[in-house]
Amino acid sequence: MKIGVLGSGAVGREVAERLVEGGHEVCIGTRDPEVTLQRTAPGPTGAPPFPVWHAEHPDIDLVTFSEAGAFGEVLFNATNGLVSSRAIAAVGEEIGGKIVVDLANALDFSRGFPPTVVLGEHGSLGQELQATFPTARFVKVLNTLNFALMFKPNELADGDHTLFMAGDDEDAKTTVRALLESYGWRDIIDLGDISGARGTEMLLPLWLRLYGLFGHFRFQIKIVR
Repeated sequence: MKIGVLGSGAVGREVAERLVEGGHEVCIGTRDPEVTLQRTAPGPTGAPPFPVWHAEHPDIDLVTFSEAGAFGEVLFNATNGLVSSRAIAAVGEEIGGKIVVDLANALDFSRGFPPTVVLGEHGSLGQELQATFPTARFVKVLNTLNFALMFKPNELADGDHTLFMAGDDEDAKTTVRALLESYGWRDIIDLGDISGARGTEMLLPLWLRLYGLFGHFRFQIKIVR
């Protein structure tokens, strides 16, 4: 599958690496590739500058958001939720009909780490993006865990933990579910239409509090019923 990853930060890089390992053709989209390739400062979570990472992964092309949109059969929104709308708008008309896996959360790092969660006017970034780009098929998923576990569920509790998804398009959710199951996910709960994204995004304040309590990211939620 051809996949375009929107976002060149630590999350986007991890997503791109794991998708390539799974046999997919992948590119990373950014607003201005030349600017991104000249960065020298680490990211807000301490990730090395993009050029350092890219030197180790030259097979993953860095392109514009629009080019990533044209390339990908499926797109992953791995941008910070505060700028997701602008990033997806930059994809342009290529967004029409595409499945967009939205794993973003609107996080404000202006006061340092951990960030503040911004739920926005609609109460949900996923809902807001679907309303703003109605021709795209958004699937909200993977936003309730650290990116290191997104494509390696079996590294924690032998994969015995829960993933949530929400979206209006059933075919899009079926495609995303199959992709995630190919990486070992077994417990995926479909919360229904895109309004279910509100529930998953509201877990972030709890997730950040648990991170502060545990002092690490290696934890997840399990629904027992």
